[in-house]
Amino acid sequence: MKIYTKTGDAGQTSLVGGQRVSKCCQRLESYGTVDELNSHIGVLMSELSDQQDVDMLLLVQRTLFVLGGYLATDTTEREVRPGNVITPEMVAVLEAEIDRLQALLPPLRLFILPGGTHAAAEAHVCRTVCRRAEREMLRLAEEAEVDATALAYVNRLSDYLFVLARKANMDAGVEDIIWKRQK
Repeated sequence: MKIYTKTGDAGQTSLVGGQRVSKCCQRLESYGTVDELNSHIGVLMSELSDQQDVDMLLLVQRTLFVLGGYLATDTTEREVRPGNVITPEMVAVLEAEIDRLQALLPPLRLFILPGGTHAAAEAHVCRTVCRRAEREMLRLAEEAEVDATALAYVNRLSDYLFVLARKANMDAGVEDIIWKRQK
């Protein structure tokens, strides 16, 4: 398989099923941002030492790949492939992991700033890219159907990335950076 096809040179690309669309369309913004998030998660994984966290992020990466396939499908033109569906069980896995991590962390009483360790800072970058992916998906939902479970997954993922950032700092013995009002 050739990496380059030259079919996108004029600013068009193909969705799942072959439909040609502009590379600037909202559907591409949505799954392109999910792809960007997946890449950042790969960087984050390289910074973590806890294998359980790395394994969870690998599961997240696989789920984001499923989400990208879903978002790359115009459901008015083609049925979504069975493997490209975000399920309530996928959301529940994230929720259980959030609960597990939060039980390890001290209670959050104040706002924190992104930073601390490199891993925590990268988790915060992932969180903000995830929030942008959610906004892009919501923009897509204004013009096309977007599954509510897919939206819930991305919303929950940003929460998970927040608590993972806090855990990364805790694992390294680094305190979260507390936001303080400037005088």
